[in-house]
Amino acid sequence: MNVFAGVSGRAGAGEGAKEAGSTGSEALLELTPHRMAVCHLVQVFAPPAQQEGSGTPPFPFASVAHHNRLGLFLFSLTRSCEDFLEPPLEELLRQLKVVDDLVNGWLCEQLTTTLLGLNSPDDLFNFFDKLRGVLTSPDGASVEDEFLDPNSQLGVYLRCCILAFNSMTFEGVCHLLANLVAYCNSADTSYDMAEDEDFNSEMEMSDLMDADIGVRAGVFDKYGQGYASESHMGESSTSFIHAPISLHDFDEANIFKADDNPTCLRSRWQLEAYLNQQADILEKNPSSVPLNSFNATMTQLQTLAPELHRVQFLQYLNALSHDDYVASLDNLHRYFDYSAGMPGLFSRSLSPNQDIIVGKYESALLCLGNLHCYFGHPKKALEAFTEAVRVSQMNNDDSCLAYILGAISNLLSKIGISSTVGIIGSPYSLGNNIGLGMPLSIQQQLLVLLKRSLKRADMLKLTSLLSFDHISLAKFDLKHVQRPLVSFGPNASTKLRTCPADVCKNLRLSSHVLSDFGADGLETSHDNGSFSTSWLRNLSAASSSWCSSSTKPRTLIANDFDNFHFNAQPSPIPTSVLQLAGSAYLMRATAWEHYGSAPMVRMNTLVYATCFADAASSPELSLAYVKLIQQLVVFKGYSAAFGALKLAEEKFPSSTNSHIQHLKLQLLHDRSLHRGHLRVAQQICDEFGVLSSSVSGVDIDLKTEASLRRARTLLAAKQFSQAAVVVNSLFSTCYKYNMQVENASVLLLLAEIHKKSDNAVLGLPYALASQSFCKSFNLDLLEASATLTLAELWLALGSSHAKRALSLVYQSLPMILGHGGLELRARAHIVLAKCHLADPEFSVFEDPWAVLDPLNQAAEDLQVLEYHEMAAEVYYLKAMAYNHLGKEDEREEAAACFKEHVTALENPCDEEASLAY
Repeated sequence: MNVFAGVSGRAGAGEGAKEAGSTGSEALLELTPHRMAVCHLVQVFAPPAQQEGSGTPPFPFASVAHHNRLGLFLFSLTRSCEDFLEPPLEELLRQLKVVDDLVNGWLCEQLTTTLLGLNSPDDLFNFFDKLRGVLTSPDGASVEDEFLDPNSQLGVYLRCCILAFNSMTFEGVCHLLANLVAYCNSADTSYDMAEDEDFNSEMEMSDLMDADIGVRAGVFDKYGQGYASESHMGESSTSFIHAPISLHDFDEANIFKADDNPTCLRSRWQLEAYLNQQADILEKNPSSVPLNSFNATMTQLQTLAPELHRVQFLQYLNALSHDDYVASLDNLHRYFDYSAGMPGLFSRSLSPNQDIIVGKYESALLCLGNLHCYFGHPKKALEAFTEAVRVSQMNNDDSCLAYILGAISNLLSKIGISSTVGIIGSPYSLGNNIGLGMPLSIQQQLLVLLKRSLKRADMLKLTSLLSFDHISLAKFDLKHVQRPLVSFGPNASTKLRTCPADVCKNLRLSSHVLSDFGADGLETSHDNGSFSTSWLRNLSAASSSWCSSSTKPRTLIANDFDNFHFNAQPSPIPTSVLQLAGSAYLMRATAWEHYGSAPMVRMNTLVYATCFADAASSPELSLAYVKLIQQLVVFKGYSAAFGALKLAEEKFPSSTNSHIQHLKLQLLHDRSLHRGHLRVAQQICDEFGVLSSSVSGVDIDLKTEASLRRARTLLAAKQFSQAAVVVNSLFSTCYKYNMQVENASVLLLLAEIHKKSDNAVLGLPYALASQSFCKSFNLDLLEASATLTLAELWLALGSSHAKRALSLVYQSLPMILGHGGLELRARAHIVLAKCHLADPEFSVFEDPWAVLDPLNQAAEDLQVLEYHEMAAEVYYLKAMAYNHLGKEDEREEAAACFKEHVTALENPCDEEASLAY
């Protein structure tokens, strides 16, 4: 029952009152003593005959901030008026005391005096007659001078209460008086305005709120778009359910406290809040939810409340988190089978005559496609998405169509597909061929889908989808050069580079979801009271600060309304919106990784981990941890990185989190190569291969990295031909799936193979090609590394090319020293020293520190990394330099260090220790 039903305007209100009076129909709401208490507080907030016209607040408020505080409190009370259990007077007074603190309990005293003074029907008539003065203009004043707008939230509430009183019979008025006496007598006589220290405990205040709220509303209904809490066909909005104690065992919010009775009544809102909480747990920490016991609990709950179809969806999410394909598919089918006839996930119309079954069908197809996408079935996913597109277009479901286009774009960007022929129709199925018989490539299709989805989301005001599309476009612009559909003629573009400005623009636009989220229906059309009850519960968080601040001098409180606003009210932004905003920061960090700016990577990742950790899902938060640990290993070495990894594994067990498991293998493989433990490195490469799916095109990034690491292992073992075969095969795969960014690294590795196999001439084209790719995609740090490799290749051709090599080193040094890690900086210092030593015109006697300084710095960096091969080269060059200088002691010391590193590299001992950390 909605208190606003039938009251939509001034004229409408009058007609509604007449109709109710003439027909004797049921009132808009049931008038109770609690609602009368709220009416009195509204009258205090907006007293009648307010003619001053000044900005001063009415008596007894000391400031506008104090007045606004009571207004917010009343707003929450009126929004939660449909709670199944109304609070007793004592609870209301305790809540009111937090607002009443600045006027020494005047509001509480006035409320109790007024309610105790209502002893007869005449008193009730006079009470409601005075309420009418709040909604009318003073004599001689215009309509604009009204203190309380009748169409406002509080105004509509007063009108409903007045209309309910006018519709009551004399018998009903007598019952109201009897209930009022019981309501006043329920208050504890020893209450008498408790002292401040009575509220020092936040938990005590929270317990006092429980009777009023009856639901843990700290988590906003981010699933509200799909599962609204209002009643549906065949469901009662006021139903109670006997919930067994077993349902409450793992409820950390203590929503369902076990009573002495074996069963207890729970309202629909309580169960909705409970299901929301379990959905949050499944998203943030799925490993903590056991599969079988959770399913048993959900099954028992559904037995008690068959109309709660969301139980099946939670079972689907639980099976999904445990990678159980059969159970996931079964629960998804059951959910949509049992919930048939309810509004679809993307239904925005409130018309009771809409065809709600069709919307549910296309929503089911969308979820089915996402399920197949999760389990690595790209063809089945595209088939489901294609059918969903057809049904959405046939039934003009624009909202669902926009989400489906976004899902297809996400699938094409994550899964390598060389051709969509036979999957989503012909290459012309998107309708965007250039008119010359030329089909669109996969990347052009992806771009067309993204722009279509973005356009529809903007047109339909689907703000969350709009944000997602901007992030997807930023990812596309990061990895693809946007070529025109017509690539010839006088107007053909010759620009073959990505545009970082477009990436930054899309990421900045995606963050607008924080301010515009309300337009996407993320706030449910029929408010279920969750925001209001959450506001009341969080009022306790500010009680301690208010009580303590009241004992301080008034001059120390600059703005007590700010204190109230930031401490008492919950964030009005749903978790799903915060996740989208946080994803933009993660994408910024990824972009700066490509561009090569380590400080910007750390800054954006820390912003995400600091500001969005509470709303983040487990995969995204673990990804932020992974980025920070990768920065540690690059700049601080393995000791610091493995120490951070242990902390991350305590929060995200590597056995259940793919990101942490992947990072662990990366660190172990790199350290094994640096130490020369090639057998262990090969074993870890095999584990990389096991992690990826056997389906073609699925986990393509993981497969690419596994091949790269296998080639690096073969290169370290000096098996150059086999390493070249692996890299050539990988280059063909990257070309097939248009992975141009990865091709830059592949070509650079080919150049490295030819350099170490003493085929510098053959390595030069690969280094130049890699450098060209890096320039096209603005991979500045990788370009500096390619330039350094190019300098080494020129240097390998003979001392006559030392000047050219030195020029290339100086060209790459600013980027390397500014943003490069320990290994890259050490390489640059070694190549710089080799260029000087190879130059016939350079004399070590004239400038010995031009060689020794870079070598000393490289030795320090490599000692942190335990990189034996490169460290041996450093000490070899130092021994040569000291030999030229005639310093025999220093030469022998450098030679001893060289021998130590070579021995450790050629005769590795205790290789299994490389797996420990």
